Amino acid sequence: MSVQVRRIAVNTGGGDAPGLNAVIRSVVLAATGRGWDVLGIQRGYAGLLDTNRIVQLDAKSVRGITHLGGTILGTTNKGDPFGYPVTLPGQPTTLVDRSDEVVANVRRLGIDALIAIGGDGSMRIASRFAAKGVPIVGVPKTIDNDLTGTVATFGFDTAVTVATEAIDRLHSTAEAHERVMVVEVMGRYAGWIALNSGVAATADVILIPEIPFDIERVCDKILDREARGRRFSIVVVAEGARPVDGAMVTRGEELGREVRLGGIGEQVAAAIEERTGKETRTVVLGHIQRGGRPTTFDRLLALRFGAAAVRLIEQGVFNHMVALDPPVVRAVPLAEATSRMKTVPLDSDTVMTARDLGISFGDGA
Repeated sequence: MSVQVRRIAVNTGGGDAPGLNAVIRSVVLAATGRGWDVLGIQRGYAGLLDTNRIVQLDAKSVRGITHLGGTILGTTNKGDPFGYPVTLPGQPTTLVDRSDEVVANVRRLGIDALIAIGGDGSMRIASRFAAKGVPIVGVPKTIDNDLTGTVATFGFDTAVTVATEAIDRLHSTAEAHERVMVVEVMGRYAGWIALNSGVAATADVILIPEIPFDIERVCDKILDREARGRRFSIVVVAEGARPVDGAMVTRGEELGREVRLGGIGEQVAAAIEERTGKETRTVVLGHIQRGGRPTTFDRLLALRFGAAAVRLIEQGVFNHMVALDPPVVRAVPLAEATSRMKTVPLDSDTVMTARDLGISFGDGA
């Protein structure tokens, strides 16, 4: 059922990812082509709490941005209106529910629909606003590829490409110095980036959150290569990987946010050097995986997602997220998209391929 639309808004929330600008451009061109007005909400939902951070978007304002990284609207992972950090003089920071202010401003501004671009956290926020009556459509963005309901999120392919190229470069220096190189990649609680880049770049060991590892098994693989004359090894570690008898390594927790992961690469490298005597180095790719130009795949996927979101609004389909279900883009209820985290299946073809290639997951299998 088509609906009468005059004005829509779009925002980008959570961590940045390559392809955000491509979505914005696609949304603006598809919407203005239908005669709609488009507002850009800066820094997630902040522009709906401080309406000075709302900008008008048109064809001119999105010209030439498809290939650019980042987002022209800015983003934040600290701006959940349902738990917004507020600091009063002389008092500690507390979380306040300001969601009703957002709903009121959506109505006051005459916004007929909101397109929310983001990852799992942003989609959960979108679902809560839908329950408050805001007509909303989600667009899945995350380099972690951990949103269920979609085969891929834009940003993931670029992150894997960056990680693969980095690991490729480390091969030569590892072999030249007969070292073990431990490469820590992002992904939070899912091992998609580590798995895909590790297999593509012919790593010797891949450690992911879905398969707790035994450091002795990891060292056995390295020493086996040493015995066969391969005096270097490449170990790819997802930031959320953990040993069988331990926990994920974190760098503290911020108010209203999940813990910050990071540091497992250093721990694994230290353990390898202690047990094998091999000189070991750690490389943490970090935010470099999120920056820069999106790959062709991510650009095209982002453009498809943006146009599909506009079509859903035109059809009156709200409280849904656009999702890739090859060869088509379809609509998935936000409740389904946020029902669980999409992690690496242990029987997936890529995991089985890695094992057939002799790659160790540190589990002895």
